[in-house]
Amino acid sequence: MHDWPLLSLIIFLPLVGVGFILLIRGEGETQNRNIRNVALWTSLATFVLSTLLWTNFDSSTAAFQFEEKLPWISAFDIYYHLGVDGISVFFVLLSTLLTPICVLASWEAIQKHVREYMIAFLVLETFMVGMFCALDFILFYVFFEGVLIPMFLIIGIWGGPRRIYAAFKFFLYTLAGSVLMLLAILTIFFYADTFDIPTLMTTRLPLEMQYWLWLAFMASFAVKVPMWPVHTWLPDAHVEAPTAGSVILAGVLLKMGAYGFLRFSIPLLPEASVYFTPLIYSLSIIAIIYTSLVALAQTDMKKLIAYSSVAHMGFVTIGIFAGNTQSVEGAIVVMLSHGFVSAALFLCVGVVYDRIHSREISDYGGLVHRMPLYAFVFMVFMMASVGLPGTSGFVGEFLVLLGVFQANTWVAFLAATGIILGAAYMLWMYRRVIFGELTKDTLKRILDLSPREILVFAPLILLVFWMGIYPEPFLDVLHESVGQLVERYELARIASENLALAGH
Repeated sequence: MHDWPLLSLIIFLPLVGVGFILLIRGEGETQNRNIRNVALWTSLATFVLSTLLWTNFDSSTAAFQFEEKLPWISAFDIYYHLGVDGISVFFVLLSTLLTPICVLASWEAIQKHVREYMIAFLVLETFMVGMFCALDFILFYVFFEGVLIPMFLIIGIWGGPRRIYAAFKFFLYTLAGSVLMLLAILTIFFYADTFDIPTLMTTRLPLEMQYWLWLAFMASFAVKVPMWPVHTWLPDAHVEAPTAGSVILAGVLLKMGAYGFLRFSIPLLPEASVYFTPLIYSLSIIAIIYTSLVALAQTDMKKLIAYSSVAHMGFVTIGIFAGNTQSVEGAIVVMLSHGFVSAALFLCVGVVYDRIHSREISDYGGLVHRMPLYAFVFMVFMMASVGLPGTSGFVGEFLVLLGVFQANTWVAFLAATGIILGAAYMLWMYRRVIFGELTKDTLKRILDLSPREILVFAPLILLVFWMGIYPEPFLDVLHESVGQLVERYELARIASENLALAGH
């Protein structure tokens, strides 16, 4: 399997599906059904191919695997260089899993411009997977920025009443940060004379340069995470995006910033990362507590889940910069768990929105009497979001708190308040929507989950319990790559402490 161009196949197979969709002729519902079928089968084939990465992955090494390297722009020493390690392989799988789920979730909800909608999702899949596999800085930047275009169109064309405002806010926020990252990439190239990421990981950059580069990368990644105070684009984007748009936004796009910290900030700029750790702690703690309190005040279900995403990503950034094995592995598990749990919560909102076209919590109540199956599914994901033992949410949060407690007790204590607040707002929403008397006329004829909707939720429920009860297959793959990252971070920490002592 390692001799196959497997990563290229996974990246570009969705574009083959785009080609077929463009060739489909006909009109009306028959044409739309054919377009949906092509999009579904293409995305399923891509997911099946991506599972080969996991089944053939050698977890005993931290080296990049399934590497492909071809000259791309020779004059500037830019290569088409791909590879995955223990950190990136699961994000490829997450991207390819959520795409067919998005296609299925949009089956009946999207009736206008179906061809363009499915093309946007398949192109988005190519960019997402490419970004997690890229081992050349320019190639990474092309994929990283490319994600913006289909997502901008998905929000701006198929979104809600304020979709244009939300799409432009999303685009401008994320683009502004990325311009600084491009300048940082060029600075590194002029110093090290290469864009090759594995080569740069063994290059030690001057300390003064590291600080400025770290801040430039931070500008881009903090918006993508999103960290407080540059998180304000996220609730608007989520509320206006169609259901499947919110799924990809929460499931994969929020992970791009945290992945950037793991792939670039810590390995390339370890001393600067140690220096700025207190800043990350402060911003993350504010994000966890402040956005949890804001979530408690929400009346719109989508907005509540959007603010909860900011709080969960606060856990991730604290875990990454605590810099020990438990906290970093925990942060990655939180990212993966949040990827499919928050995606599922947005799908849960989409189910009832498709039926009565409202996301207001006050418009619901007593759904358990008409939709017992839906009430069970919603409960599973709500409990996973809260971090109930036995679900995927618990494993990551427990490891993060365990690791952060070793690094800084007060930060661990303040972060733990987010778990209590998280339970408060999720249980508050669940009680208002699901329990109580069924008094509203609009809900008296509402139907439970259809077979298609059950098919959408089934793999996500399976993952919640698999990762929650038996996380070892996930942690085994992470271990070597995280170990190498932590070792580099630890050496930088020791060097920084020695410098401080020498200064005194």
